[in-house]
This record gives sequence, C-alpha cells and structure tokens, in this order.
Amino acid sequence: MQISEVNIYPIKSLKGISLQSSPVEKRGLRFDRRWMLTDRDGTFFTQREVPKMAAITVEVTSDGLRVISAEAGDMNIPSEPDLGSRQNVTVWQSNVPGEVYNGEVSEWFSDVLGRSCQLVLMPETSERHVSERFDRGDDIVSFADGYPLLLIGEGSLAEVNERLEETYKDADKNVRVPMNRFRPNLVVQGSDPFEEDGWSKIRVGEAIFWVVKPCARCVMTTVDQTRGEFDGKEPLKTIASFRMAKDVFPDSFESLGQTANAVLFGENLIPENPGTSVNVGDEVEVIETRKL
Repeated sequence: MQISEVNIYPIKSLKGISLQSSPVEKRGLRFDRRWMLTDRDGTFFTQREVPKMAAITVEVTSDGLRVISAEAGDMNIPSEPDLGSRQNVTVWQSNVPGEVYNGEVSEWFSDVLGRSCQLVLMPETSERHVSERFDRGDDIVSFADGYPLLLIGEGSLAEVNERLEETYKDADKNVRVPMNRFRPNLVVQGSDPFEEDGWSKIRVGEAIFWVVKPCARCVMTTVDQTRGEFDGKEPLKTIASFRMAKDVFPDSFESLGQTANAVLFGENLIPENPGTSVNVGDEVEVIETRKL
C-alpha cells in the first residue's frame, strides 16, 4: 500500500490543493484549514450551507494565499492580517481566538458568496483540542471539523462507485463520484475496500499516525466540487445503505464516538510524531489494528 494523494484545504470548505509532499504539524498538514470563513459574529459556515464555496480556488503563495473566483477574479491574502483584530470564533463546539481580516479581503468574500462574512486566521497561540474522548492532553487541531487529518482508501471509493453504478445502471449519465467529494488529506492506494476500518496506528513513510475514529459523513458529500452546487442525494444515500455505524461497528460504535446511524466513510488521524512529512508514493504500514 502507498499514498496516492496528499491534499490540503487552506481555507476551510474552499477548493483543495493537491501536493506531492507536505510537512506534518501537530494541527495537521501545513497550511491545512488554518483559515476559515465566519459570519460577523464569528460563527463558521461551510459548503453545507453555501455550496458555492467549493468553486473558489485557493493557492499558497510566498507571502500568503491567493483566491480566485470565476465571477470576481482574484484576491491576494497576506499570511497575517495587517490591520486585523482578534475575535473568538466558533467551529462546532469549539470557541477559539482568531485573527480577523478586516477591509477588502473580507469584503471580497462577502461579494462572492452573497452574504456578509469575514476571513479569520488561527494564530499559533490558539489551542483547539480534539474531542476529549481522544485527546491525550496535547492533541490539537486546526479549523478542521474535529481532527488533524482524514484518510481514505481508493478501494473504499471504488466499492461505493460500483454500488452507485449498480443502483443507477439504467441512468443515462455517469453516476460515479470522484475522491474530492470526501475531501481527504491522505489517499491510500492498494488497500482492500474499507480495510482502513481495522487500523488503529499506521506509519506513512517516517510519519506515524493514530487512527482514532471513523469519520461520520454529511450532506457536504453531495456537493459537486467543480460546480459548487448540490448534486442530489448521492453518494450519501448509497453509503448510508451499508455504512451506518451500527452495521460496521455493532459492538463498538459508541466507544468510537459515533451514534448508531452515523454514516461512516474515511478515518480521522492524529499525528504521533509531528515534524516529519508525508509524500505521494510513501509506503503505508499498519502498526496496530482495532477489532471490528
């Protein structure tokens, strides 16, 4: 098994960036979800509410970011707000300090998305911890939903697409979905479908990760990541037909922090030895397994 994709999403819920290599930090891959859009009160929003976010391109530059919209052109974002102000921002159950980009940067996003919003940066001094259930005391995360990284096996997506094709075999369209619907950081090539369900610790090159829990999926998987529009009920409907937590982990879903009807696809990771790096082509070694 080896890594076939390394992806980051510098601004939460905007278009991702595929890399050949990335440093691993305590919060996750470098630059991953270090920025986030919120309303003026500091509450986050994502493609779940604003699918158009998926169509905004993000590039990492030597002095920050560059964002590009088909309608509004591009905008350069400095690595830190020049005249920003600190404000507590909310992402799910977490409330942490963020640095706000006042002025033209936030105005650009408000115009593109058609709603009043602001861009915020997570400063290095902010410490947003992962869920208490899996926090060893110093496990922190960026503005990602809950954990530093997400891993998915190519074999798992292949099985989902085979089921989609069987369900819609009479449909006059391509029903297969690409990996970007699920926004993983690491994609594994050469594993069996859902083999990652049984992993609890892995080595990727020199990097070691704790595979803490399966990832519960939501309506965001139904957003076409190219058009930035909802695309029906799939693939979430098909995944739900065979991947509810009560079916995959009937005896242990509660210990894995899941509700019975959570729809599972992918695995959340926490770095064991930040300061390493991950690369496309790195071998993936399973160090420890979990009981299914």
